[in-house]
Amino acid sequence: MRRQIIVIFLSFFFFAAAPVMAADRGALFKVAAGGNTLYLFGTMHVGLPEFYPLEPRIAKAVAAAPTLALEIDPVMDPAAMAAALQAHGMAGPDSLPLSPALRLRLDKVLARARIDPAAVGSFKPWLVATLLALAEYSAQGYRPDLSVDMHLAKLARTNKVPVMELESVNAQLAMFNRLTPAEQLAMLEESIAMIESGRQSAEVRLIVEAWRMADQAGLDAVAARAEADASVSGRFVQKVMLDERNVALADKLVQLLSRENNSVAAVGVLHLVGKNSIPVLLRARGVTVERVY
Repeated sequence: MRRQIIVIFLSFFFFAAAPVMAADRGALFKVAAGGNTLYLFGTMHVGLPEFYPLEPRIAKAVAAAPTLALEIDPVMDPAAMAAALQAHGMAGPDSLPLSPALRLRLDKVLARARIDPAAVGSFKPWLVATLLALAEYSAQGYRPDLSVDMHLAKLARTNKVPVMELESVNAQLAMFNRLTPAEQLAMLEESIAMIESGRQSAEVRLIVEAWRMADQAGLDAVAARAEADASVSGRFVQKVMLDERNVALADKLVQLLSRENNSVAAVGVLHLVGKNSIPVLLRARGVTVERVY
């Protein structure tokens, strides 16, 4: 089961691809400063066979780029993920001090996700909540072996284009440790309630469909809902996992843009929409940002 957990987490950040009809997907921006250009593309961390191939501009830009920048290089030693999970996601035996009623609800949603309740007994509540959220994508058929990130990384390596990381998996998982024990339990209960009500699966469909159709209005609506979400989970995702990371990601993209021309950067599409998105932050730094689609 521990191996299953590591595989699920690896799939959250990285993925492979399989070919069909090229169409606009996600969001694409052309960024320029100091005579250099960078293409910024919004990805999904899960996929379906029909997502590929991506439209020709993306493939051509990656093949000709001096660098492909990703949140994390998907070609990762599973031991690195295991070490990060051990450092930030484990709390020892009986780390889930749940009421009997909540324990029963948790066991039901874990069973639905085909996760053995005994296997998560030493996990911090945030880790269990995250696993449940990721399992909702799998339950709807979205495959972790068909992600845009891995597709782009493979394309880059086929064309001998270097792949650079903008972040590290250790730093990403460390952010969850800022949650207090009470906040982590609240996050877990919120995740259970979202699954029980069907809202989690509905949101998954809306996000993936907006990405699949390069639907600007749909992506903006997803961002608006996230910004208005006052739950513990919602505030953490918006303020830490999006807004805070966007600042650091924008800084690194400005540095990359100053060094190289025609590089490509690909990050999760939710980093590219909303009031504090990477494009907004880049414009505030005096960079020209054009939305292609």
